[in-house]
Amino acid sequence: MLSREKSFEKISNTPQWDVVVIGGGATGLGIAVDAAQRGFKVLLLEKNDFAKGTSSRSTKLVHGGVRYLAQGNVKLVIEALRERGFMLANAPHLTHIQEFIIPVYSFFDKWFYAAGLLMYDLLAGKLSLSRTKILGRKSVINRIPSIHPKKLKGGIAYADGQFDDARLAITLALTANDLGGTVVNYSNVVGLTKSKGKITGVSFVDEIESKRYDVSAKAVINATGVFVDGILDLDDEASPAAVMPSQGIHLIIDRKFFPTKDALMIPKTKDGRVLFAVPWHDAIVLGTTDTPLNMISEEPIALEEEVNFILEHFNLYNELKITRGDIKSIYAGLRPLVKTSNNKSTALASRDHTIIVSKSNLITITGGKWTTYRKMAKDALNNAVFVAKLPVIKCATRNLRLHGYQPSVEYGQPLSQYGSDASQILEIMKNQTSMSERIHPEYPFAKAELEWCVKNEMAMQVEDVLARRSRMLFVNAHAAIASSEKTARLMASILKRDEQWVQQQIVAFEELAKGYLPS
Repeated sequence: MLSREKSFEKISNTPQWDVVVIGGGATGLGIAVDAAQRGFKVLLLEKNDFAKGTSSRSTKLVHGGVRYLAQGNVKLVIEALRERGFMLANAPHLTHIQEFIIPVYSFFDKWFYAAGLLMYDLLAGKLSLSRTKILGRKSVINRIPSIHPKKLKGGIAYADGQFDDARLAITLALTANDLGGTVVNYSNVVGLTKSKGKITGVSFVDEIESKRYDVSAKAVINATGVFVDGILDLDDEASPAAVMPSQGIHLIIDRKFFPTKDALMIPKTKDGRVLFAVPWHDAIVLGTTDTPLNMISEEPIALEEEVNFILEHFNLYNELKITRGDIKSIYAGLRPLVKTSNNKSTALASRDHTIIVSKSNLITITGGKWTTYRKMAKDALNNAVFVAKLPVIKCATRNLRLHGYQPSVEYGQPLSQYGSDASQILEIMKNQTSMSERIHPEYPFAKAELEWCVKNEMAMQVEDVLARRSRMLFVNAHAAIASSEKTARLMASILKRDEQWVQQQIVAFEELAKGYLPS
């Protein structure tokens, strides 16, 4: 299990690492898993908490990308469909198959989308999840009772994957640790060390203990997502920008407004994106937008026009109209789109990843998406192996079962996200009945889970527990705010923190959570 004490003990006792990874999101954690699986000495450093940024703020889909097919990017779709299959197979406790319905209001659209989605199935080959089905008008209404019926001609049903992004990130951290890798959060890289113009290591600060460390490495990989340019600047202040950030937001509403187990895919919006309504954690996720930004932030805030955009488009297709007052939480994320000279629209910008190797041998990877994290990790590490002249060992993560793997578990059931670890949490509840008590009466997250996350998953702050170990902040911001004091006091008793720490955590979390509330 994850332990900061053991991680820093290894850091102090390791004279040189084969690979140091900067960034604890999907790609960085994937690299750490791959490197550890190949037998390399790997250290991952994350400035904040694992998946604090973009990797916890997705649409929760493991997908090939239907709209990328429409753009003609067949290579990306094929790659993503393959990776979708691997992810569903390797983490069944965190992923499942989700059926989507595209409602159509003209016969031309019905056959146009049917043809595209049949091609989507064919490209998936043996990893196809189910056959695309053409639905009549009555079938669509039966499956989505709230769908706007006027002029409805029918629909197309197809299957994709769904997952819990932040929980998968924590699972990757645990998997890397299981394989002998070292991962640590709240470790801020502040410098790159060099010899004869080549990178030989990094300097970082443990933000919890305010202590600086210098570590030696044969290879350093910059996997910091939208923040890659900051690390590139540490390497060379004259480095051109590698990322063009784009913001996507999501709204969370109650399932009563969309009473179905199916997901909705709206194929046409004003900005060229598709819009989804997806069941998730007993709520509905609506999203997303594509808004070019000049500034990046660790806590991006949804813009007024983005919220209105989603409300407007969802209400066009749904009979049960929603207003701003029906929103339970709003979250925004930034996409690290690859910057090129011909970028004109972030909606049309490539979702492919790119790898940059600087003169100093800093390897930077950016772009991509959650579904292809494993392939991105493989490509980045292969470059590191070449640059640092590490032993050539074949990547074997395609069929690597992730921590907690349990094929018999039913996704979405109590404690299912912990996989095989659930039995140990149940044991805590059995030994002390009060540990079964929920942190908040409306949300299924118990005291025993909190204890588990602090002791075994490196949760260090209230935000880590309420935003990522549980998903309360993302599902119901008001409930998360109401839970902050209880969470802080329980964490303080485990981490041996004082009253000042408790108050600081409550204030910091409540300030942060305001950004998730509809204004």
